[in-house]
Amino acid sequence: MSTLALDRHAPAGPDAAQHLRRAVIAATIGTTIEWYDFFLYSIVTGLVFAKLYFPQSDPLTGTLQAFAVYAVGFLARPVGAAIFGHYGDRIGRKSTLIATLILMGLATFAVAFVPTYESVGIWGAVILTLLRFLQGVGVGGEWGGSVLLSMEWTRTNAHRGFAASWPQFGVPAGLFLANLVVLICSELSGPAFQTWGWRIPFALSIVLVAIGLYIRLKILETPVFSRLVAEKRIERAPMLQVLKRHPKEIVVSALARLAEQAPFYVFTAWIFSYATGELKVTRDFLLVAVMCASFVSFFSIPIFGHMSDRLGRRRMYLVGAIVTGLFGFAYFGMLSTGSAAWIFVAVILSLVPHDMMYGPQAALIAEAFTPRLRYSGASLGYQLASVIAGGPAPLIAAALFAHYHTGYAIGWYIAACAAVSIIATLMLPDHTNRDVSAEYDEAISSRSRAA
Repeated sequence: MSTLALDRHAPAGPDAAQHLRRAVIAATIGTTIEWYDFFLYSIVTGLVFAKLYFPQSDPLTGTLQAFAVYAVGFLARPVGAAIFGHYGDRIGRKSTLIATLILMGLATFAVAFVPTYESVGIWGAVILTLLRFLQGVGVGGEWGGSVLLSMEWTRTNAHRGFAASWPQFGVPAGLFLANLVVLICSELSGPAFQTWGWRIPFALSIVLVAIGLYIRLKILETPVFSRLVAEKRIERAPMLQVLKRHPKEIVVSALARLAEQAPFYVFTAWIFSYATGELKVTRDFLLVAVMCASFVSFFSIPIFGHMSDRLGRRRMYLVGAIVTGLFGFAYFGMLSTGSAAWIFVAVILSLVPHDMMYGPQAALIAEAFTPRLRYSGASLGYQLASVIAGGPAPLIAAALFAHYHTGYAIGWYIAACAAVSIIATLMLPDHTNRDVSAEYDEAISSRSRAA
């Protein structure tokens, strides 16, 4: 395997390994905090928001309205990708990541104080929607920077997929933490969880943000970006340039995520309203089950990231998409038994096919873009999937079940997502062994060299 040509801009020897560890830890902890905030909203949406902010609607309509507000966060994610992708390629990965963490944390903290319909009428839902939008903007800019922070400190191609998978580890870690805190607050507040207990996890997010900021302020900028600055290869309008030079990579990156993102939010968000309403499973039972599923992902995500270094990024991803397309039917088959044991098994296993894609996904998408446009391109490709996959998924699942009254209809939806992802992944370049510090596109716009 070739060694990355980071020359004088990268520390060598033990110092390089130390900086890599710090970068991976900072990226992973920061991403965990951001996803804690984002998933916390997902969990509480399925449990209480329909009752508190849309009480005049029937249960199904209220659920759809609550998930519509929830979907706003996904619509905002490409906006965040565009804003912070621009600054990530202009002023650096580190500074941009600090900004996304602050935005996300403050928006989540504010949710704890949003008045309900009983107090202010529809304005409660309006405020909730605005805060959800800000959450989406924050998380939209987070992913690209955290992945690049890890990937661009990796000196050899042999471990890049493994290193880049650790920020992905923040997803199950954030999911686990969010479910754990909600479970604890549920136990402590009991029946009062519906009135004030649900607010505590949102208020606690401000503590996590302070921890994340402390860690991120102590890391260095990546050697790849430092080299771009030194060589005056910074683009003045990176988002415009990446749309001009890499439109195919952006589109196929988004489509490749369908099989990963849509089922994930069916398995971790919609399941709360479905299982508590139709299957009569308790809230705490589901919280524990999803926590166990996320715990399994602690191991499976880095394992599949490591496997992508050996088997190839695209090949590993295709295997995951195929398994996901088939698993949807098995998942709803287990749920339809009504057995608590089988429901528990279905929830625990649900994230493993997802992780087959999510482990190698960070490197697969980021490697597709040249360094000076990488934050913009990778962020936009990744977050556009939120509009077509993550955001609509719970709404589509709820609508399909309301119409067909069977989970297998949702299984077919998952299979269709998998089919699209397989085709899109075959169109993505596989740069598993490529030097990610070297320019893939040597042409620089006339307004470049601003650094």
